[in-house]
Amino acid sequence: MTTTEATTILTVGARGLGEVREATRAANRHPSPCTDFEHGVLASYRWATAAQSEAPVTASTTPDAAGPCRDRLLAECRSAAVKLRVAMHNGTDAGYALGAYQALAWLCGHHDDHP
Repeated sequence: MTTTEATTILTVGARGLGEVREATRAANRHPSPCTDFEHGVLASYRWATAAQSEAPVTASTTPDAAGPCRDRLLAECRSAAVKLRVAMHNGTDAGYALGAYQALAWLCGHHDDHP
């Protein structure tokens, strides 16, 4: 295995796989029922770690069993930002889109604190 392959396997976007798994465990500790925001966060983490095949915002499927590549994470983050803006503009509930956007932006390295 090359260094590049090892790095690819152990990272999710800009984050280490262990860091993402810990963030997922922390998000799962919230009591039920989860809010729309928490559903957006969890769906994003699960998709990013290949625990679910459908992307959280676009519902496109990821053909790679290892999860989405960084480019797909970035594209899904942009889609979440658009969905968030549309929901806010229309005055509809933006909780799920906000959770997905914040989780995806963290995974992509846009900010340091996970939601």
